[in-house]
Amino acid sequence: MADLSALFDLTGKVACVTGASSGLGRHAASLLARAGAQVVGVARRAEALAEWQAETGPRAACVAHDVADRDSLPDLARAVAAPFGAPDIVVHAAGINTRQRADDVTPEGWDTTIALNLSAPFFLSQQLVPAMKAKGWGRIVNFASLQTFRAFPGGIAYGASKAGVAQLTRAMAEAWSPHGITANAIGPGFFPTELTAPVFADPELAARNAATTCIGRNGTMADMDGPLLFLCAPASDYVTGQVLMVDGGFTAK
Repeated sequence: MADLSALFDLTGKVACVTGASSGLGRHAASLLARAGAQVVGVARRAEALAEWQAETGPRAACVAHDVADRDSLPDLARAVAAPFGAPDIVVHAAGINTRQRADDVTPEGWDTTIALNLSAPFFLSQQLVPAMKAKGWGRIVNFASLQTFRAFPGGIAYGASKAGVAQLTRAMAEAWSPHGITANAIGPGFFPTELTAPVFADPELAARNAATTCIGRNGTMADMDGPLLFLCAPASDYVTGQVLMVDGGFTAK
């Protein structure tokens, strides 16, 4: 019989969270630290990262870095491992949405979106997986989206990248789960973050979004805690290659 107290305990684990300077990434980094992990937050904004580290305490460290800079990812992997050791868990929360409509998409906007939302999670994981293999245990959590499954106006590049995340997650599971490394994705619905600020700045639009869910409201940060912790913890040992939508039932309708 499983020890229930150990199912969600991350004591002794090391986590790396990208996009940790704000929004769901910052919330994820703080959550994993509260669950007992030592957490390295990664983002471009050094000042915001330092604020998060000060709030979180001795279980936190930070590395200011652009995860979309593919050539520097070996250096990032070494920097992430320096404070507490090689990560057991990586949460890829960094992301961008240019909100360019199909007729207005620029090559630069497309490439930036794909590089950060789709390429970075793979190539950073590729750098971190060898240490996970050596331990025989690891967790990769990608960030999917409502647009993994639905088309939104102004979301063609973002939607393509997030649809790719779903298949990337399945392919990661196929490649690495035999070594004890699970790969899953979490798909937030309508949550108030910097990325969704334009949506929540319009009360009428926010209310319409809430009405499209089965539950009838938009998400709060606390709604992410259980699902995210589940995917990072021993509780999900036999779950891999899945996209868990935390969207109040939006994609069920």
